[in-house]
Parts: sequence; structure tokens; C-alpha cells
Amino acid sequence: MPNLKDLKNRIASVKNTRKITKAMQMVSAAKLRRAQEAAEASRPYTERFNAVLGGLAAGVGGSDSAPKLLSGTGGDQTHLLVVMTAERGLCGGFNANISKLAKARVAELQAKGKTVKILTVGKKGRDSLKRELGQLFVGHVDLSEVKRLGYVDAQSIAKDVLARFDAGEFDVATIFYAKFVNVVSQIPTAQQIIPASFDAPEGGEGATTLYDYEPDEEAILADLLPRGVATQIFAALLENAASEQGARMSAMDNATRNAGEMIDKLTIEYNRSRQAVITNELIEIISGAEAL
Repeated sequence: MPNLKDLKNRIASVKNTRKITKAMQMVSAAKLRRAQEAAEASRPYTERFNAVLGGLAAGVGGSDSAPKLLSGTGGDQTHLLVVMTAERGLCGGFNANISKLAKARVAELQAKGKTVKILTVGKKGRDSLKRELGQLFVGHVDLSEVKRLGYVDAQSIAKDVLARFDAGEFDVATIFYAKFVNVVSQIPTAQQIIPASFDAPEGGEGATTLYDYEPDEEAILADLLPRGVATQIFAALLENAASEQGARMSAMDNATRNAGEMIDKLTIEYNRSRQAVITNELIEIISGAEAL
């Protein structure tokens, strides 16, 4: 049984830990509000942008003049997985869930005989995947010095991915991130960005006949598709940022509650040990008095 001094020091240590987790929870709550607003504000633009691209893509169809980002290379042998996680931990299963989804996709593709390459965004994803899949890494993007995410950060990642595609390094590119739902729910998501794929426009095939494009659809797509890749990456980064703060807030709340429960248990144990020491001292005093 630990002595009173050890119990007292442990209680003080857990109390200090609870202060830290409570402070981190409050900081995450403040950051979550901004990150959630940014993610939700980006959704209408991203959805509308993709709808416009989808309408243009439907107009082009499978023509030979379709941009390469839309038609692809003609094969799907080599896959690039862009795994986007956080730069820091202490956010529950946020990073682990994204890495788990990426590992499952790697196993699925390799079982089909495909070649897999991995580009990581965020230190935690890199650290998690390099133990088993380090030989598949082709690059890493460090955002630890970025205080506030901007479109320029997504552009730099998109330029790297597009340069690799133009160089013929891969056929299909997929991004992995967590879609923010609420504080306790973040959904790991895999989204293909190259070649571009869009939902069918509302109204069926005839919906695109309502518009006349100048220049033609192929020229517009050639200009918009690279922006579409950057837009999708930026939206994923914003969703990830909100998901990270929500997961960290929930994790720190749980840690604070657990610390409180541990303090209560240690306090009870301390009081019992203290009472036992006092009882033993009284017994020794009484025994000594009777001996006289």
C-alpha cells in the first residue's frame, strides 16, 4: 500500500493534469467554432462548383478532346493516396480512423495487383503509416507552421499532385480525410479527385442543353479542372480542421472527467490510509499507557 506522501503527490499530479485537459478542452472549443464555420461556409461553394463541372463533364462525355484530368490516363494500375491527418495528437481516434481507412484501401488495391503510392499531409498520418507502409511513401506536406489554413495551402498540395500526374507517376488519386458532422462524429472519407468524377446533373442528360458555353466545354474544363482539384483539397483540409478540434474537445472532456473520478478514488484511499495511520498511533499510545 502506498504511503500518505505518495498518495498526496499523486492526487496533486492528477489535479494538475485535469487543469491541463480542461484548458485544452476550452481552447479546442474556441477553435472549433471558427473551424466549423469555415468548413460549413465552404460547402455551398464546393457543391455548386462541382455541379457546374459535372454539367460541363456531362456535355463533353467520352469525347477524345476531353481533358486528361477528366478522361484519365486510360488505366488504373497506379494509385496515389493523399492521406490528410493532423499535425498534433490528443484528439481521440481522429488520426487513427483516417489511417485505418487508408490502410484498408492499400490492402484492397494491393490484393488486386495495383501499385500504391502515398503522399501524407500531417505528421500523425505519416508516423502511423510509415511503420507498415513506409516503402510506399513518395512525399510529405508539413503544415505545422501554418497558423490558419488558407486556399494557398491547398494550391501548393494540388500543384504537387498535378505535377506528379502530368509526369505520369500515377493514374488515380484519392484523398483521405474526416468529414465533420458534429463534436462526437467525424466520418473518415475517401474521395477520388483524379480523374474527376461528378454526380449526374439534376434533370438528366438534357440539363446541359440549357447553356451555351463560350469557349467550348473542353476549353473551360481544361481551365477549371485544376482549380477543382485545389478546391476539393481545400474543402477536405477545412473539414479535417473542424473534425480535429471536435475530436480533441471530446477527448479532453473525457480526460477531464476521468481525472476527476481518479481524484475521488485517490482521495478516498488517502483518507482511509490516513485514518489507519491515526488508529495505529492511538493503539500504540494506549498500549504504552497501559504498560506503565
